[in-house]
Amino acid sequence: MAKVIIFGILDTAELAHYYLEHDSEHEVVAFTVNREYVSEPTFRGLPVVAFEDVETLFPPQEFSFFAPMTGRNMNRNREAIYNSIKEKGYSLISYISSHATIFDRSVIGDNCFILEDNTIQPFTTVGNNVVLWSGNHIGHHGKIQDHVFFTSHVVLSGHCIVEPYCFFGVNSTIRDYTHLAQGTLVGMAAAITKATDEWGIYVGNPAKKVPGKKSFEAY
Repeated sequence: MAKVIIFGILDTAELAHYYLEHDSEHEVVAFTVNREYVSEPTFRGLPVVAFEDVETLFPPQEFSFFAPMTGRNMNRNREAIYNSIKEKGYSLISYISSHATIFDRSVIGDNCFILEDNTIQPFTTVGNNVVLWSGNHIGHHGKIQDHVFFTSHVVLSGHCIVEPYCFFGVNSTIRDYTHLAQGTLVGMAAAITKATDEWGIYVGNPAKKVPGKKSFEAY
């Protein structure tokens, strides 16, 4: 069992607290945000401390971290916090729902947030700082790299490669053997049938690239 500090005091942090308290062996002991965002001394009955001071109050030798943030700025905001936590010397836990189907949890990196009804088939690996919201199908023999966000009911078929910073909208579908370049934004209900370009935005069925705009400009 790890004693865990959660980064954030908004909806995602509140959900993470609920899942960890009800469906894990971990104990949440505090929340933290950057000093300028500390508005109340407590959240969910636990102390809120400034991130700048967190290691003096909760030393990394005794406590672990969890930073379950949204995919804003194509996951790069979450990456920056993840790296800052690492620089302070903390280890980061992952939460994998007991209602997810996964046969080998060792293939999951750290700071991953994997909710109920996800199916991760054999021979697929998941990197660090990845979010799989509820109800996704992750096909076999694939590779999901770091700092990726799946919303819900996404189908990633077998043998796909997902590079960092990708974001998948609700009900999107990815054909087998597809390579998604870093920063790909897949719109809701889009169907990806071929390799994507870096920082491209793809919408429609079959999906087409939105011309003249980068994903980090849109989300």
